[in-house]
Amino acid sequence: MGSMPSEARKPTDGYVARYVNRRFSELISRFVVKHRIPLTPNQASFIAFLVGAAALPLYVVGRPIAAGILVQLSSILDGVDGELARLLNMSTRFGAFFDGILDRFVDIMAIVGASVYLAQVIPLSSELLVVMLLALSGTIMVSYLHIRSQHDLGTHPMFVGRVANLASRDMRLFILFLGSVLGYVLHALVAIAALTYFYVVAKFLELCYLSPKLGLGK
Repeated sequence: MGSMPSEARKPTDGYVARYVNRRFSELISRFVVKHRIPLTPNQASFIAFLVGAAALPLYVVGRPIAAGILVQLSSILDGVDGELARLLNMSTRFGAFFDGILDRFVDIMAIVGASVYLAQVIPLSSELLVVMLLALSGTIMVSYLHIRSQHDLGTHPMFVGRVANLASRDMRLFILFLGSVLGYVLHALVAIAALTYFYVVAKFLELCYLSPKLGLGK
């Protein structure tokens, strides 16, 4: 079968979503549409949430590999709701709200779960606590930057300037997935913390510089 029509894809996809996740989510979406399976976009969002939420207890009981796999699977499934909404012309503002809030819950539970796992296998130090907090707050700040930019400036940050979205949700979850499966959970959290804060600060400065020139937010 051919690739998913461009209208079914999300223009703000990150690199992992575009080149990895969509290869799998599109297969699922095409199967649902072809066989007329009564799955709504909101139901798909909730399934992705449940899969991601299941990673938290697995981290807590010391199963990082299984938890990491669920994190990535949730990231893949998160693409299905939007694909179905666009293919079936079922996109709604509530659906975007519903999916966005559930995504934030999964983001938080994944970082907290990985942090709890680390606290059980290595001594809890002030340095480790800082990494955990930076990874969690950085994750939230990326989402907040995107929301404020779209609401106040009228555009997604990726469409302004040259700073690439290296800290997109798909990238963050993929890093946590790799770290969990390969045994580098701490390294994954460090990478997430560094990437998110670099992106937020760099993009914020870029938006502050370019917005007046482009007439954004007036």
